[in-house]
Amino acid sequence: MGVQGKDRIRTLFVCYYNRKRSATAERVFGRDPGLDVRSAGTSDEAMVQVNERMLDWADVIFIMDDDQRRELARLFPNHPAVKQLICLDILDKYEFLDPELVSLLEERARPHLERLQGG
Repeated sequence: MGVQGKDRIRTLFVCYYNRKRSATAERVFGRDPGLDVRSAGTSDEAMVQVNERMLDWADVIFIMDDDQRRELARLFPNHPAVKQLICLDILDKYEFLDPELVSLLEERARPHLERLQGG
């Protein structure tokens, strides 16, 4: 995973319902011109439900907690992306765009993205 040169890094954020954590991450990191950002959820009731095309598309996939790791492994048992998930360890206790959530996302995801961007 990872992209060299001027290509934007295809970044996928996954949580359960795609309403708070991953949706906030998409909003926050979507402003970065070096990133192409999408978000999805693992629940049948998610705003946008994660699918195999999204896993194929992404250069990097961030999950919010280990529940998503288990669910993605169940939904896509043989997909190579499931072995390369980056867990941000962010509990489902924040509202959309909560300042503490934004801070945690920046603190935990940004170093991985900078490394991928060659920064």
